[in-house]
Amino acid sequence: MIWRCRDVTFDLTDRVLVMGIVNVTPDSFSDGGRYLEPTLAVARCHELLAEGADIVDLGGESTRPGSAAVAPDEQWRRLEPVLTLVMRGRPDAVLSVDTRSADVAERALAAGARIVNDVSALADPAMAGIAADAGAGLVLMHMRGSPETMQRDTAYGDVTAEVTQYLRERAAAAVAAGVAGECIALDPGIGFAKSAQGSLELLARIPELAAIGRPVLVGASRKSFLARLTGDDGVPQDRVPASLAAAALATWQGAHILRVHDVAATVRAARIATAARRAQRVGN
Repeated sequence: MIWRCRDVTFDLTDRVLVMGIVNVTPDSFSDGGRYLEPTLAVARCHELLAEGADIVDLGGESTRPGSAAVAPDEQWRRLEPVLTLVMRGRPDAVLSVDTRSADVAERALAAGARIVNDVSALADPAMAGIAADAGAGLVLMHMRGSPETMQRDTAYGDVTAEVTQYLRERAAAAVAAGVAGECIALDPGIGFAKSAQGSLELLARIPELAAIGRPVLVGASRKSFLARLTGDDGVPQDRVPASLAAAALATWQGAHILRVHDVAATVRAARIATAARRAQRVGN
């Protein structure tokens, strides 16, 4: 299992990547506004890399439930100074841009990003061509509707089967548009048009998603479904213990990439789960 992201190729046969989140936005659910100032966002990127992040995912548009779309030019106004400064100091850093806009993706790739994280799974018809031309890593996520409307429709007959079929089709569409299969990773969209029970079921059935044959990215960090399951009513930062449990469970179930806010703690949790999976194989 490999994942090619431009000039970097990750061998995921026996490791899990940790993708750290930096939201350059005023309204993201967990840390809205904290890293809107470019110097603070750059410092956060360097902090996450020092904590062991394999990838840093930069977003200029919140996709929390109920959020409205942000124009590409505004996304890029937020992202450009951060991408430029991080790549100037750390040209080896693997940066991902979290955007639904092909225009933003193209600019970010030209500035040195190596991955496009597209929660809309190619809703912008130009996105696949942009990713293909750059040889970029491409994450395709399952979601119904848009972030503004997605939580209005969270009912499924079999959530894992339906999400798996959707991601299989989107991966095929990307390949048909010129994206190399080894550049594609798939995200079931935990918390995106999912109930708490649906999100939990997806975590428990990751092997079915992995059977598509591409790396599976799981983004459960600090999400509200964790609070619903634990009964916690606090702020997102109070969900760190539940987030680590979800990260360990996802790793044990065979996830390849964990998108998280708390990198240092997640690196350690994933290391234990990975070692346990390895020990199980040896024991068998």
